Amino acid sequence: MSGFKNQKYEVWFLTGTQNLYGDDVLEQVAEQSRIVSDLLAKNINAPVEIIWKPILKTSDEIRQTMQDASSNNACIGVIVWMHTFSPAKMWISGLHALTKPLLHLHTQANSQLPWSTIDMDFMNLNQAAHGDREHGHIQARLNHSRKIVVGHASDAYVQRRISNWTRAAIGWHTSQNLKLARFGDNMRFVAVTDGDKTGAQIKLGFSVEAYGVNTLVEAVANVTDKQIDALIPEYLDKYDVVPELKPGGARHTSLRYAASQEIALRSLLEDGGFGAFTTNFEDLGGLKQLPGLAVQRLMADGYGFGGEGDWKTSAFLRIVKSMTVGEKGGTSFMEDYTYHFGPGEPKVLGAHMLEVCPTIASAKPKLEIHQLGIGNREDPCRLVFDANPGNGFVSCLVDMGDHYRIIINEIEVVNPDAPLPNLPVARAVWKPLPSLEVSAESWIYAGGSHHTVMSTAIDIEVIQDFAEIAGVELLEINAKTDARAFRHNVRWNSAALKFQS
Repeated sequence: MSGFKNQKYEVWFLTGTQNLYGDDVLEQVAEQSRIVSDLLAKNINAPVEIIWKPILKTSDEIRQTMQDASSNNACIGVIVWMHTFSPAKMWISGLHALTKPLLHLHTQANSQLPWSTIDMDFMNLNQAAHGDREHGHIQARLNHSRKIVVGHASDAYVQRRISNWTRAAIGWHTSQNLKLARFGDNMRFVAVTDGDKTGAQIKLGFSVEAYGVNTLVEAVANVTDKQIDALIPEYLDKYDVVPELKPGGARHTSLRYAASQEIALRSLLEDGGFGAFTTNFEDLGGLKQLPGLAVQRLMADGYGFGGEGDWKTSAFLRIVKSMTVGEKGGTSFMEDYTYHFGPGEPKVLGAHMLEVCPTIASAKPKLEIHQLGIGNREDPCRLVFDANPGNGFVSCLVDMGDHYRIIINEIEVVNPDAPLPNLPVARAVWKPLPSLEVSAESWIYAGGSHHTVMSTAIDIEVIQDFAEIAGVELLEINAKTDARAFRHNVRWNSAALKFQS
């Protein structure tokens, strides 16, 4: 992704045992531990490297390894496995020292039992069935956040669940190191896009930094014709550009201005180390256009974005995009815009004024220019397309005042019922599960935002794991959701969270 360094992510594989068993057994433990670690390393579907660490036999070794993991910026999490019995009190100080996500893999070296040859030597060596339960007890007593995966390391189900967790750990690492540039303030009088930015940094790690829109205006003015000339051919190659925007066309100067916005924004973000940003159509200063094309292309490169100053959605979009690297499908800033109640199956038509990411496009996007009824500026350039059908989700991060809440709704993105020739924006049509009525009722009851992150690139389990790592409430709307039961769940969650605080 342009603008992002190729981050090297590591997950450390830690194996618990003890000195009770003698050197011969411990050598077997280490050998089998390497085999399991290597098996995972070859089959994890995530941009991470599984790093095997020497077996842990004492409290001092455990504590030191956890401290090393916590201070190593490349390490985004640890996988622990108790190959033999590893007395759990040895792990207390180490778990207190660990600041990275933890996955407890409940496995064993052998997939099946060698029934005819089992003896006590075999039993003493392969004790994870109760060693991991001892370890699980101390995790539960410490109320340590963790994910538990059960099964043999060769099982595709186990590999998929660990892959999902590693992607969630990447998201947490991204959140902890994210800087967001906010050009202009929040849209006036809007509640859900506002919130406690200091609280967000305390809870989720990312920082929100304000810049007057004139910072962007000045950067746009400093873009040279040579820089614009170098970018225009990329537009002509990647998109179906309408004739009036092509070189020599009647409105080519508008495309050149859109290019200057992209160049300026990209430079400001890269120079400041920002991974996400916001704009606001109510605060454009000397900008001639509301940035549309520039925002769409920056999102395609992995940047987070939120319209109208929506910094929470912008940050969450960057976090989710970081978790999707290498996966098929797309991820975009989105908004539930209008409904089709029928005839036929009810659906949502999602869009925004301009800013929908082309990673979700079903075909080569069209690069067009149209009037925008708000913002009081010149007509902006934008990419227009339909979203590619597929299963996915829409999700949001909201500030409930006393805690943060992630709401997620499983969806099926579908083709529009008919062409949309008069809708000059990128759009997505989807069927929310279990139905539009139950989905919308539950979403609204939970206080969900109108801005969302839509993705067809990752499993919903990744978001579940991220919420667990972050210690953030997660409310799910899916095929099994009953609106009445969902309301009770929200009430119980609210009561429990108030009790904990």
